[in-house]
Amino acid sequence: MKKVGIGILVILILLQAYRPAKNDSKKLDNDISKSYTVPDDVKQILAKACYDCHSNNTTYPWYNNIQPVGIWLANHVNDGKRHLNFNDFTSSPIARQYKKLDECIEQVKEGEMPLESYTWIHKGAKLSDIEKQKLFDWCTSIRDSIKARYPADSLVLPKRK
Repeated sequence: MKKVGIGILVILILLQAYRPAKNDSKKLDNDISKSYTVPDDVKQILAKACYDCHSNNTTYPWYNNIQPVGIWLANHVNDGKRHLNFNDFTSSPIARQYKKLDECIEQVKEGEMPLESYTWIHKGAKLSDIEKQKLFDWCTSIRDSIKARYPADSLVLPKRK
């Protein structure tokens, strides 16, 4: 049993040498604000509850420097960005943009976002009912503007085969 403990300790020590790439790009060419108005109150909501996982700029906690926690956080952020990245939003086809705004509303309404594991540590990321409604209204207004500008068939994502 002692050898197993020493083995685990050695592995944890060796893991400290590995550092996943940080999510800190300043590239905002395709940011959602380039095509859609983002009011200041909505910017604040997105910054406090969404951007750490759904943008190109994560504010990392101190414990990110401890492996395997840093590896887990990097995977978590990459997965979040794969689903929705506000800084890369307008590079997606219009149908995906339209769908992602709908998913944003749904996920927040269902209490799936922000993640409970995130709000345990980031207490300020919990959204009040007023903040949720502001976010819903903003997403809905963008969806309405997209719907008014594009034909209905262009707002449907193609079926996956």
